Amino acid sequence: MIPAVLYAVPAFLLLIVMEVLSYRFLPDDEERGYEARDTATSLSMGVGSQIVGVPWKLFTAVLFAGLYVLSPFKLDPHDWWVWVLLFFADDFAYYWFHRLHHEVRLLWAGHVVHHSSQYFNFSTALRQSWTPMTSLPFWLGLAALGFPPWMIFLQQSISLAYQFFLHTERIERLPRPIEWFFNTPSHHRVHHGNNDPYLDRNYGGILIVWDRLFRSFEPEGERVSYGLTTNLQTFNPLRVATHEYAAIWRDVRAATSWRHRAGFLFGRPGWQPAA
Repeated sequence: MIPAVLYAVPAFLLLIVMEVLSYRFLPDDEERGYEARDTATSLSMGVGSQIVGVPWKLFTAVLFAGLYVLSPFKLDPHDWWVWVLLFFADDFAYYWFHRLHHEVRLLWAGHVVHHSSQYFNFSTALRQSWTPMTSLPFWLGLAALGFPPWMIFLQQSISLAYQFFLHTERIERLPRPIEWFFNTPSHHRVHHGNNDPYLDRNYGGILIVWDRLFRSFEPEGERVSYGLTTNLQTFNPLRVATHEYAAIWRDVRAATSWRHRAGFLFGRPGWQPAA
């Protein structure tokens, strides 16, 4: 089984080239653009995520199929409203997947990869985790509700393809109705910022309305500083992929109680025992 988003990879690479050329011929002093080592790391992370992701999708498909077969519900893809329902259900699942991967350190250890670049461009969209396993629980419910697995995978690919276009400084704010309902480059720049007002905000996939509803929305104001609160000093893909898991292991090993070990695993990133 090949994830549908793989078919978009040639288009993604072409758009990266076009964005690089846009910085060459239409430079902007306020935009960081590209850096060769950073871009190479992002592309390497993308390749690694797909090497892991294809067999993982096969395993996920088996689980989805099992739940779908056991479900008392069977939604018909020939009904237009089923696609509308899937669109909102998938986006809602993505919001909580994304939010909890910022709020639980063990989940953050995989997602931190995507935030590790100090640049924000189309190549950053390809800087993905090599441990996709933590996403599984958030979409199991869709199969149990009677959505055919192939529909779930297709909608996930549509969402990921849409989000590729969010990773750019070349697009300013879009018309107000679009900015209110949809996730946009402006909203997603905030999400990648390490400025204090921007930390852990704007989790949406295609829609931004979940952030407005659950009070995690922050509009773009001050200039965004990209990356982590403590940035990595490496372009080594293996270290980028594993550094937070290694940090968790060090903290858990040094902890003096099971409560502290649980805090280092399941507390928020940066959690420390009370003095």
